[in-house]
Amino acid sequence: MKAIQKIILFYFSGTGNSKRVAQWFSEFAMEKGIFCQLVDIENINSSSLEMIEPDCLIGIISPIHGFNYPKITLNFIHRLPKGKNRVLLMNTRAGMKVRGKVTLGLTGVAFILSSLILKKKGYKIIGEIPFDMPSNWISIHPAIREKSAQFIFEKNYIRAKKHFEKLYSQNRNFVARKDIIQDVLISPVSFTYYAIGRFFLAKSYYVSSECTNCNLCIKQCPVKAIKKVNDRPFWTFRCESCMKCMNNCPTNAIETTHGLWIVVFYFTSVLCTYIFHNILPESIQYWAVDFLFFNVILIGLTSAFYRVQQVLLKNRFISKLISFTSLTHYKFWRRYKCN
Repeated sequence: MKAIQKIILFYFSGTGNSKRVAQWFSEFAMEKGIFCQLVDIENINSSSLEMIEPDCLIGIISPIHGFNYPKITLNFIHRLPKGKNRVLLMNTRAGMKVRGKVTLGLTGVAFILSSLILKKKGYKIIGEIPFDMPSNWISIHPAIREKSAQFIFEKNYIRAKKHFEKLYSQNRNFVARKDIIQDVLISPVSFTYYAIGRFFLAKSYYVSSECTNCNLCIKQCPVKAIKKVNDRPFWTFRCESCMKCMNNCPTNAIETTHGLWIVVFYFTSVLCTYIFHNILPESIQYWAVDFLFFNVILIGLTSAFYRVQQVLLKNRFISKLISFTSLTHYKFWRRYKCN
């Protein structure tokens, strides 16, 4: 197989994990005398796609959201013109340090779906490599401690070096296929997240009274999902939950609406119970119908209550009460930065 002479690495990175792996690969390439160019998918345009030469190895790396690539990455893959280039697919998953080991995440359908799209365009997949970088989903858990994060970085740097060497010598590296069984089993969650979960999580963020209206979150949002409503940042359904805004806020004013989650799930359950018992005919009450109704109502109520909350946040006292219901408000709930 033809030796690798030039690489163009396209990456999407909210908090820096995927960007760091891309930089490692660029470093390893330069050590071999291979030209490597890094391109941020966030800033992609038609001219960026035109510069892909026929003999260039294309690398794509992105975090995993809901056991799939996020929509911004999938959209980029769809936008790629037809070609015959070799393609290397990589991702970053949620890793943790447990007893001197790095826990493994799940890729889900990210590689399977992307490979199908790219092969249909004429590309040749030569590698699928996951990296279990420090988990940054601080809506669910506090950021892991700096010492643990550094341990994970060091382990992944060694893995990245090993995988690059294998790719360089053999031109193929499909290490991800060891996880194919669990990735297929988790696929229903991937599609549910894409159809429903990401919209619920898009309404998970608000700014507390600590907000200084610096508008950094609005300016830096990779998908332009944040706008001003009532003179405060407002998250739209375009949000990818990449955590960039929350982790980069200079005053830690961006918090997660844990209290709102409880309220929304309560009212959704009450409303669904009433509909299932008093309105919906028993003849159509299958699990799929119930599931559909529940989630449509959930997203509808989430959107409605989120707008009400946006108005209430103008009151400083109510704003403080809302913050007290968010775990991300407290100091022990650390933020994450991949420096």
